[in-house]
Amino acid sequence: MIPAWQKGIVKKIEQATPRTRRYWIELPETPLFDFKPGQFVTLDLPIHEQRNKRWRSYSIASGPDGTNIIELLIVHLEGGLGSKYLFEEIKEGSELTLRGPQGVFVLPENMDKNLYFICTGTGIAPFRSMLHYIDKHKTATKNIKLIFGTRTREDLLYEDEMRALENKLPQFKYYPTLSREEAEGYYNGYVHPVYESIAKQDAAAKFMLCGWRNMIDEAKQRIQLLGFDRKDIQEELYG
Repeated sequence: MIPAWQKGIVKKIEQATPRTRRYWIELPETPLFDFKPGQFVTLDLPIHEQRNKRWRSYSIASGPDGTNIIELLIVHLEGGLGSKYLFEEIKEGSELTLRGPQGVFVLPENMDKNLYFICTGTGIAPFRSMLHYIDKHKTATKNIKLIFGTRTREDLLYEDEMRALENKLPQFKYYPTLSREEAEGYYNGYVHPVYESIAKQDAAAKFMLCGWRNMIDEAKQRIQLLGFDRKDIQEELYG
């Protein structure tokens, strides 16, 4: 069943990187907004006459916390009507129309395999939600590897949080990967060689991919060439 549209009030906006903002949205008509980590909401923005061309979906970046406030992570895309509207027209206190939660890009029911979270850019949003959920609920998991690719250090999102979680959760390892900058303490290049070098040591694993189509398509091919089954790959496409 598709959730009904409802009102959202923008409570806070924060510039996360030069091109990315964090939006905290309160849902006053829903005292407790319950969702599974990894799910998304859809915004209905006044940017087109056709309804389905006004809709933009964003993964919820915050974990379920018993409130009716969620966080969305939004990048300003060149030529993107939705992000242009959100960046130029939406302020703290603005109203939005949204519906959710929706989506099946969620943690596996059976957590008996090592997990690879592979993402680029704002694709980190659902994984941040999952990791905070795992931490809060002390969820039993095998090893979790987050391979997060950006161009430079200034493009990294939630870096301090991820390093703090790495210190807190013994099963979690963070791999920040920079494609256009070399720096000590960071992996250099694209995400693919990073997860390949680690995953080839695994007999069984589950891969969750979130990002742009090119990254996901290449990752699916490479992971299967490593000997893993297509059913062990789950994806959430951006754009």
